[in-house]
Amino acid sequence: MKNLRTKGKSTIVWILMGLLLLGLGGFGVTSFTGGQTEIGRVGETKVDTQSYYNALRGQMDNITRQTGQRFTIEEARAMGLTQAVQAQLFGNAALTEEARQAGVSVGDRAVAEAITAAGAFQGPGGFDRAAYGEALRRQGLTEDRFERDIRNEIAREILAEAVVSGVTPPQALIERAAQWRLEKRDISWLELTAADLPAPVRPADDEILQSWHKANADRFTAPEARRISYVWLTPEMLAEQVELDETALRELYDAKADEYHQPARRMVGRLVYESPEAAQAAKARIDAGEANFEQLAIERGMTLQDTDLGEMTEAELGAAAGPVFAAEDNGVVGPVDTDLGPALFSVNAILDPVEVSYEDALPELRAEAAAARARRIISDQAPQIEDMLAGGATLEQVAEETEMTLAEIEWTAADEAGPGEIGGYPSFREQAAAVSERDFPELFELEDGGIFALRLDEIVPPTLIPFEEVREKVAADWAQSEAHRQLLALAEERKLDAVSSTMPGAEATPATDGSDAATEAAESEAQPAQLVWQTETGLLRDGWLEAAPPRLIPEAFTLDEGETEIVDDAGRVALVRVDRIIPADLSQGEAGEIVARAESRLGQSLQADFYDYYARAAQERNGVTLNQAAIASVESQM
Repeated sequence: MKNLRTKGKSTIVWILMGLLLLGLGGFGVTSFTGGQTEIGRVGETKVDTQSYYNALRGQMDNITRQTGQRFTIEEARAMGLTQAVQAQLFGNAALTEEARQAGVSVGDRAVAEAITAAGAFQGPGGFDRAAYGEALRRQGLTEDRFERDIRNEIAREILAEAVVSGVTPPQALIERAAQWRLEKRDISWLELTAADLPAPVRPADDEILQSWHKANADRFTAPEARRISYVWLTPEMLAEQVELDETALRELYDAKADEYHQPARRMVGRLVYESPEAAQAAKARIDAGEANFEQLAIERGMTLQDTDLGEMTEAELGAAAGPVFAAEDNGVVGPVDTDLGPALFSVNAILDPVEVSYEDALPELRAEAAAARARRIISDQAPQIEDMLAGGATLEQVAEETEMTLAEIEWTAADEAGPGEIGGYPSFREQAAAVSERDFPELFELEDGGIFALRLDEIVPPTLIPFEEVREKVAADWAQSEAHRQLLALAEERKLDAVSSTMPGAEATPATDGSDAATEAAESEAQPAQLVWQTETGLLRDGWLEAAPPRLIPEAFTLDEGETEIVDDAGRVALVRVDRIIPADLSQGEAGEIVARAESRLGQSLQADFYDYYARAAQERNGVTLNQAAIASVESQM
């Protein structure tokens, strides 16, 4: 929850956008038309059925878009989404009731400012009343109803600010949080790999692999698939049938003259100086290798992007054209007197003239013109195909009577289709995820101007792939798991060795005099390989070691000084030892900024808790009534 004392006017806009896009579910939501008018109330403030329908529908649609799988009301109930949406709506209603009883009043001007500032209602000249009305119509709302909701939201905001006003965290808690954040550690670590194992992992026989296949069935199970029939037509399918006349191709070539005929150009950057002497001194530093163009820009408070002029022709460069175009390679030229003053120019790229004849451009022109013509043909045919589908024609009939192609696909959300395949189009993937066996085929548009319609024939549940088909994958998975098991066992041994070597009173291995070479060799062979530790000093909790497993530093900050632990991170095995714990010094360096952040973060957390407690108390104080029949009615329409 944001700091309620500092939200201001932007929060009201945020709330309004939330009503439109989250709480109310986004544009295109069907109005709720059940017989019930409310799902319950807190005190005298009711929660209407339309709000519940839109809020729940919006959350379910969001999950569908994120997962690529249709999200059902049964799944929403199972994961507690219906209860969460109800809790949010009744929480808001409780605060609205409190504001009503407290006499919190919001004027028309504040409501108007919030609505007219919302981006969803803006047109070329600012607030667009037509867009406002259309947006509300799609939500199934009237202007009076929506403006009442905004008025209630602003009133709740005022109440919330009063509830959390003056809530601040204890200073001791702030300092403790900052000390936790700034504590440093010196560590030693090493990573164990397959090369450290005494011997390579032996391949497993089929009996072991088949047992592994069964025991880890989830790794070798094909995901739920959807068998879909579809018809589609793309510009590429019609390209060869399109007739193109010479005149049209010539006109297209002429229209693209700027692309096919370009003079020599240079990509340049420019730094302007206050005097010729300053520009000359800067150029001398570049020639002497004391600075480069980027460093000079930084010294003047600029970036390379600030100096960039892009592609420039001789005519566009004016007085600088001579030295810039005389440069045979990239580099800095100047100083040059320009209208803005003496300047240095950085030549970043030399672009030769472009001269593409009509004959050379013809293949590209034909492809582009054919695609454009094919899109127009498809656009002209689409209404007829839509009428056929609306009249009950099957996909098979559409394919017989039109130029659309009939095909089938066993589609999963994880499919990665290549270019030119139906599964590679986002619009098809969206509809494939959402279609149900009850839906009638409809016509949809593809991103390249093509069209398609689809029908869900069957949902194939997740199925274990036969061992014979995935034997190599099973073998690789087992070998990886076995190597990981052996590495963990080796890490346990090395950990004991590391701990014993650092224990007080540990004795070094006695040196031999060489009198018994066989005994010495045997003892040497029995010793573990020497551990090669890497040391890092002054690490913070959010530090990063590029070569180490990501979990190594977080693990190190759970240990006491002198402790050694095994880090098992996504198949990587390492050892980490804490050599020294360095307490934070809140009087030095960046400590002040960290303390301020801790105070802000803890303050926001406390305010959020106070706000939540108040909302719960408001519900208990005013009483909550539920209309289960209305709730069931709303959910039945999902």
